[in-house]
Amino acid sequence: MSVLSVQSWSLRGRILALTSTVGLILIGLGVFAALTATAHNRQLDDVLNRVSPMRAAGETLNTALVDQETGVRGYAITGRDTSLDPYRKGLADQNAQIARIEGYLHPEDRDIRATLNDVKARIVTWHRDVAQPVIDAVRDSGTDAGQARVTAGDTTEFDGLRSAIGVMQNQIQVVRARSANEAKASSQTMVAIEIAAAAIVVLAGVILLFLMDRLVSRPIVHLADEVRQVASGDYERHIVSPNGSPELVGLATDVDRMRQQIASELSEVRGARQQVEWINDQLKSQAEELTRSNRDLEQFAYVASHDLQEPLRKVASFCQLLQRRYAGQMDERADQYIGFAVDGAQRMQRLINDLLAFSRIGRLTSGFTEVDLNRVLTDVTSQLEGRTEDGAEIIWSGLPTVEGEDPLITTLFVNLVGNALKFRRPDVPSEVRITAERDGKEWRINVRDNGIGIEAEFADKVFVIFQRLHARDAYEGTGIGLAIVKKIVEYHGGRIWLDVDVTPGASIWFTLPAVIGLDESGDEQESREVVGA
Repeated sequence: MSVLSVQSWSLRGRILALTSTVGLILIGLGVFAALTATAHNRQLDDVLNRVSPMRAAGETLNTALVDQETGVRGYAITGRDTSLDPYRKGLADQNAQIARIEGYLHPEDRDIRATLNDVKARIVTWHRDVAQPVIDAVRDSGTDAGQARVTAGDTTEFDGLRSAIGVMQNQIQVVRARSANEAKASSQTMVAIEIAAAAIVVLAGVILLFLMDRLVSRPIVHLADEVRQVASGDYERHIVSPNGSPELVGLATDVDRMRQQIASELSEVRGARQQVEWINDQLKSQAEELTRSNRDLEQFAYVASHDLQEPLRKVASFCQLLQRRYAGQMDERADQYIGFAVDGAQRMQRLINDLLAFSRIGRLTSGFTEVDLNRVLTDVTSQLEGRTEDGAEIIWSGLPTVEGEDPLITTLFVNLVGNALKFRRPDVPSEVRITAERDGKEWRINVRDNGIGIEAEFADKVFVIFQRLHARDAYEGTGIGLAIVKKIVEYHGGRIWLDVDVTPGASIWFTLPAVIGLDESGDEQESREVVGA
């Protein structure tokens, strides 16, 4: 595996490789430690539970043989049967210990087994040649014969027997020493394994810290320094990819790509900002020009309407004087011409007054206050009384308190309700209904009548100044009323529209700002006023 291919590994891959390698090594050491521990336990068990009891059994066997020899001598001296008790007990212990030693022997303990067989053979020989003859002599001939047999006998065989037991004990000790040494060696091996595992863990930790420092910490510090310099305003600074893990290299590349995008967009924003500033300067200049123009137009409208009042009044007055003085004294055509002049002058006066009122909306202001529409409608019905037919009804309910200029809102309803009463159907009593509903921070107000209505094709034209849908001889007026209404509504930040889906009659909706903090519900009590009754 080449160094270049290893350097292309991701941080996750490198850590995974390191942990996998360390894990495999630790698993191998764990298996070896388990095997060593098993062998160590087996060796300790061999020392504690087999070899040591076997050696103790050998010592007990030697003691049993000494007891037998003592019992035989005592029986030869006393001739009493009770003197043979040590002999009998030693014989039982002998058989038990021999059986015990044989039970501890393994197939590989061939030397101990051979020595044990030699001990058993010598025991048989000693019993046959020494012990049993003395016992028989005492029983048959008395103690003197027994003592003579003991005195004449040789201790060589018994000494050889004890020597054979000593050899067996030495061989058992050799096995015990070997097992103890093996247990000690396995214990040392386990300690070495633990030290090696600890060293491997420490080494892996050091390598991991090195990897984290080399591939993560240093590159991140470098990248953070680069980013801080860019964030301080050096957007043209190229962010160099640090020598770290491929993830951080990719992150640095992405950050630099983001920097390039931000620099590009910033350049576009700067260009756009310059354009916006230039446009703002132009708009400011145009706004100032428009303000000056509007001021001049307002001044012109005011001056024109004010200055035209006097000559128009003179024309109207003299025309009326002519009409009263010479009515019937000239021919019919002259009277008609004088009537046309009087009517034109009066209509011109009304147009000028309405134009003056239109120009004053929003220019002469008294400030916004809380306006109770129920009170406004009461005032409106009083103003309209006598201007229309008897029996006309104005009905309202649930009208709220809105925020606006009281005189302008009164003018708004005078125009709307006045139009609804004026454009009635023949032989049908007029009925005008005003309702309101809450819509967020504003009130939606509806003025609905049962009159002749407005065609859908004129929905936009009705709010244009001086637009008339009927001939002047059919309905009086200057055609400026709904334009005044629209300007008042827009001055209050609202909007106005014609609902073309209702029949019969007309339905006009408009919005006014609600008073913040007041309850959303208006006065639900219905009010009904009859105009001209």
